[in-house]
Amino acid sequence: MKPIIDHIQITVKDINVAEKFYDQFLQILGFNIKNKVKAFIEENDFHVIEYTHELLAFAITSPREAFKNDSINRRKPGALHHLAFKASSRTEVDNAYLKLREIGAEIVSRPQIHKEYSENYYALYFKDTENIKYEIVCTNKE
Repeated sequence: MKPIIDHIQITVKDINVAEKFYDQFLQILGFNIKNKVKAFIEENDFHVIEYTHELLAFAITSPREAFKNDSINRRKPGALHHLAFKASSRTEVDNAYLKLREIGAEIVSRPQIHKEYSENYYALYFKDTENIKYEIVCTNKE
């Protein structure tokens, strides 16, 4: 078996607000928004919006009614701390940074070398409109 992720599904606080952000963000990563599918899964009581790409499916999901007012905190047990996407070059990281600024992502850290991880760890950190943290990283020398 290989450690390849088939799909990611993240619960967001407000699916309508999140959809506007993810429509733009996932295009930066190479997703075609025309492949987006929306559904309501009655037996699980959630709305889901799934974006598909040949390498990965990414979905956002509405919260259960009992949790709709909970705050998102990446340091809570069981929470997603952050999700990192691999870029093939530093230029891709830089271009993503410019596009993320345009769509209103909260930039946590501009593209830079993070020597605390390695000499070639070039990354950008940002948050979505729901306060979920993401990273775009390149570990190539250029």
